[in-house]
Amino acid sequence: MTGYTMLRNGGVGNGGQTCMLRWSNRIRLTWLSFTLFIILVFFPLIAHYYLTTLDEADEAGKRIFGPRAGNELCEVKHVLDLCRIRESVSEELLQLEAKRQELNSEIAKLNLKIEACKKSIENAKQDLLQLKNVISQTEHSYKELMAQNQPKLSLPIRLLPEKDDAGLPPPKVIRGCRLHNCFDYSRCPLTSGFPVYVYDSDQFAFGSYLDPLVKQAFQATARASVYVTENADIACLYVILVGEIQEPVVLPVVLRPAKLEKQLYSLPHWRTDGHNHVIINLSRKSDTQNLLYNVSTGRAMVAQSTFYAAQYRPGFDLVVSPLVHAMSEPNFMEIPPQVPVKRKYLFTFQGEKIESLRSSLQEARSFEEEMEGDPPADYDDRIIATLKAVQDSKLDQVLVEFTCKNQPKPSLPTEWALCGEREDRLELLKLSTFALIITPGDPHLVISSGCATRLFEALEVGAVPVVLGEQVQLPYQDMLQWNEAALVVPKPRVTEVHFLLRSLSDSDLLAMRRQGRFLWETYFSTADSIFNTVLAMIRTRIQIPAAPIREEAAAEIPHRSGKAAGTDPNMADNGDLDLGPVETEPPYASPKYLRNFTLTVTDFYRSWNSAPGPFHLFPHTPFDPVLPSEAKFLGSGTGFRPIGGGAGGSGKEFQAALGGNVPREQFTVVMLTYEREEVLMNSLERLNGLPYLNKVVVVWNSPKLPSEDLLWPDIGVPIMVVRTEKNSLNNRFLPWNEIETEAILSIDDDAHLRHDEIMFGFRVWREARDRIVGFPGRYHAWDIPHQSWLYNSNYSCELSMVLTGAAFFHKYYAYLYSYVMPQAIRDMVDEYINCEDIAMNFLVSHITRKPPIKVTSRWTFRCPGCPQALSHDDSHFHERHKCINFFVKVYGYMPLLYTQFRVDSVLFKTRLPHDKTKCFKFI
Repeated sequence: MTGYTMLRNGGVGNGGQTCMLRWSNRIRLTWLSFTLFIILVFFPLIAHYYLTTLDEADEAGKRIFGPRAGNELCEVKHVLDLCRIRESVSEELLQLEAKRQELNSEIAKLNLKIEACKKSIENAKQDLLQLKNVISQTEHSYKELMAQNQPKLSLPIRLLPEKDDAGLPPPKVIRGCRLHNCFDYSRCPLTSGFPVYVYDSDQFAFGSYLDPLVKQAFQATARASVYVTENADIACLYVILVGEIQEPVVLPVVLRPAKLEKQLYSLPHWRTDGHNHVIINLSRKSDTQNLLYNVSTGRAMVAQSTFYAAQYRPGFDLVVSPLVHAMSEPNFMEIPPQVPVKRKYLFTFQGEKIESLRSSLQEARSFEEEMEGDPPADYDDRIIATLKAVQDSKLDQVLVEFTCKNQPKPSLPTEWALCGEREDRLELLKLSTFALIITPGDPHLVISSGCATRLFEALEVGAVPVVLGEQVQLPYQDMLQWNEAALVVPKPRVTEVHFLLRSLSDSDLLAMRRQGRFLWETYFSTADSIFNTVLAMIRTRIQIPAAPIREEAAAEIPHRSGKAAGTDPNMADNGDLDLGPVETEPPYASPKYLRNFTLTVTDFYRSWNSAPGPFHLFPHTPFDPVLPSEAKFLGSGTGFRPIGGGAGGSGKEFQAALGGNVPREQFTVVMLTYEREEVLMNSLERLNGLPYLNKVVVVWNSPKLPSEDLLWPDIGVPIMVVRTEKNSLNNRFLPWNEIETEAILSIDDDAHLRHDEIMFGFRVWREARDRIVGFPGRYHAWDIPHQSWLYNSNYSCELSMVLTGAAFFHKYYAYLYSYVMPQAIRDMVDEYINCEDIAMNFLVSHITRKPPIKVTSRWTFRCPGCPQALSHDDSHFHERHKCINFFVKVYGYMPLLYTQFRVDSVLFKTRLPHDKTKCFKFI
């Protein structure tokens, strides 16, 4: 009992009982889990096997759980109703599906009608908006016309004088002829167009003695002039060529004064006194005979290079330059550059006086005594002594020779004869900073061919002329300001010449050299320039405006438009910038140039003397440029704006106004292409919706016409496809008559520009209308090892050119490029099929003396995947190096200017009204 109690209540006994209980519990749980596993796993397997065995019985009627046929299932009575219901529901569902499809088709048709109605509404809105714009534009134009009070006038009916008009009353003295008493203005109305009739010299006896080169050059120039007419009855001016004659041993009888005068008076339209006639005597040699001396020319003007005081009528006769280059263009490769400014010799002179007047130094009187009495007849001895003293002083390197090494050229009495051949004289002048020209000692000799030849040669090679003798009449002196290109020093100041020449700064010297080169190229260099200058002189004197310049007639290629142009999201996405107007205006042209009859008065000096654009010599363009000094007259017919008060200056949003001083303006896209139809179509589509676009002129540069089945995109403005005569890159800058705006956007057919970039470039150009404004910048660099210029397209902060593959410029430069720029430059562009953009940059920088303006940070604009362009050729850059150096030769200096100025649009905040917070500025 005690042991049991211990086992039950004490130590070991009590612990063993607990372990047994735990062990028994675990066994029960394990057994229970095993039993459940057997039931859940094996029982379903056994049941599945049993049921499968029953389905495999041979009797079909005993199959209880096996699959049955569709009809067998319906044999069961309680399932038949369900089958019928299923079939009925299926039929109803099929019917509903058919109805649903019908309704969907009707809905699709209605949606199409809705879309068509929406498009009709949008088209109607656009038409209404265009009508509103047209009405607004008409009202605006009407207000401008009313404000300007400039009604359009019809040209008056021209009253022609009778063929046998009595003429003007003769002047008391023939040498007293001036325009008011020797010129018949009735034959030259302001609206006449200045018709000129040119006689055929071969029909007269003296014509057979004319120099063949001079006669041929004169006839070719007359045929090309816009003023020459074959109807002598309507002519304002009559021109006859009498010289230069060939070199006869003895002067023929027909050229003697009496015979020549008789022939002149026998001209069909001489009308007793020769009024409105111009007698031209051109000279190619320094000893050209003065055929018209002792010949009574009546009221006819005389244009030649040699005049005596007895025959020269100031303000009536014309002193012309010699005709050195008769039938050829000047060779620009032989003309030295204008830099460096200082050359080997400070000044040079070579000449010999065969016959001189009595020297004033041989007189017993002193110089002061001479000044108290009559001035000495000749200063040549004093000039010789002074110049030799300067040469002997060796302060500066000069070269003066008063005796020719070889036989001197024939000359007039008291005139310094030329030494050596023309080539030898030019070589010496190329080494001379200044060229001395000593006028004849005879005070009665106003100008001689020898002096005119010295002046011509000095200007040709860039030696600044120093004319000793203020009494001389330089060519076209009453029109040209010679003090901008030459120094005219009285002979008594010969002792101060050295001091005067040394006191000129390099900048002034370079400016005079540039102006002299301009005068030589414009008025002296060729037969065309001489003949046109003579006509322009007379036309300007009688205040008749120049004829409109010729525009290039555009031969349009028919094409089909019908392809709806989409809008490239990359082109139209402007981010936060809204650079275009919300409304679109119909295309309208820039106002034409309307100052035709005031140009000859208001712009007289600028027209003749402003280097380097010959405004007055050549016909004026419809879109003449406007200088900054003329800003107050700008506006293209918009009238004057009030100085104080009124609208403006209130912080108007950038996108709400076009900016600039011309409120309404558009531009024309000129796109050059060559057999890349797909690229061209893509580029045209990208112009869809571009604000301020007037039209697109596609210059088709290929002889192969576009495909007949090619559909051109409809971009909302006219697309004019122009056919060219030949494949030339110069066609890009032809002044096509279809370009009716001042602003031209020249763009390549593979250039990718967004609308906001184009609009920003247009806005910038409107602030600098005389410059090229574009996107890809380039610069020129000096190659020190090879001593030549290089073309560089690397990324740089400095530039001097803007490629015209994506640039704005004024149409005026298209006229200058095509008709005024030296032909040698255009020929090189055709030779290399390259460099037309460089040529345009040279031209504009040469005229404005300003660099181009680059906008945005874009440096390239080529489209990926486009066919290879000419610029990818390996020889492309080598040719551009050659072009730059050749253009420098032609211009005589490097006209390109460097700039680090770039224009970008920057969004910033400023203090404005709450509804006007966004502005843009230029940096």
